[in-house]
Amino acid sequence: MKSEITTIDPSSISTAELHSILLTAVAPRPIAFASTVNANGNVNLSPFSFFNVFSANPPILIFSPARRVKNNTTKHTLENVKSTKEVVINIVNFPIVEQMSLSSTEYDIDINEFIKSGLTPIKSVKITPPRVAESPVSFECVVDNIIELGKEGGAGNLVISRVVCIHINNKYLDTNGNLDTKKLDLVARMGGSWYARLIEESLFEIPKPIFNQGIGVDSLPKHALNSTILTGNNLGRLGNLPKTPSSKEIEKIKKTAILTTILAIKDKTEKENQLHSVVKKLLNEDKLEQALSVLFCL
Repeated sequence: MKSEITTIDPSSISTAELHSILLTAVAPRPIAFASTVNANGNVNLSPFSFFNVFSANPPILIFSPARRVKNNTTKHTLENVKSTKEVVINIVNFPIVEQMSLSSTEYDIDINEFIKSGLTPIKSVKITPPRVAESPVSFECVVDNIIELGKEGGAGNLVISRVVCIHINNKYLDTNGNLDTKKLDLVARMGGSWYARLIEESLFEIPKPIFNQGIGVDSLPKHALNSTILTGNNLGRLGNLPKTPSSKEIEKIKKTAILTTILAIKDKTEKENQLHSVVKKLLNEDKLEQALSVLFCL
């Protein structure tokens, strides 16, 4: 049964409505906790979720302080980076998420959000703005360019920031000296007032296709593509395997007790369903090659 689809022309709704759709659908988003200083030396600390990494050579981070929808004014952070061309992008994890949120309050220009949020400023090495001592990772950046995407409320301003120094809290490293995703306990922005916490229970790994050329879902047996048991994710995982099973591998697995029983079933649909259930179980046990061999038994 096909679900109904709501189709919207962006020009037919208000900027506020469009803003809500975009931020709720395009998520989770990492948070750039930006510390800046203006020409008079006033420190500003503010979070932005229009943010990501865009290059490793040169190392480029881009965040976007958008014009306020309600009155089309710009934020202190944008004014500061235009003036000084410097910013520290601090990464946000769960231990500082409430303080980060508090710092987003629209205080006056002479108010230091480090003081209001209770976070600790620490001197940077290569640029003037301080970094957040409690942040797991901080990137000192010089601003190479700022691209204005519009002049109306809601328009973004791409702050293209080149990393010149990185600070990592060693307690977030693994035994090999690499950043440990599970230890970082990062948070991400969702729509409205929602956030996501990336704890170990919410993490999962998928083998990267770049390490081999997968056979593709189109190389799987047709009965698998029409399965009501195997999901798209199941098929994608099988399609990522580098080769189809050999006839020897298929014949070997056909002789197992469970496959002998399933293959003896007369009803075609029931036979396929039981076979697919075995495949799904093997996938859940991370026995990928066995699962693929079972799939090719019909």
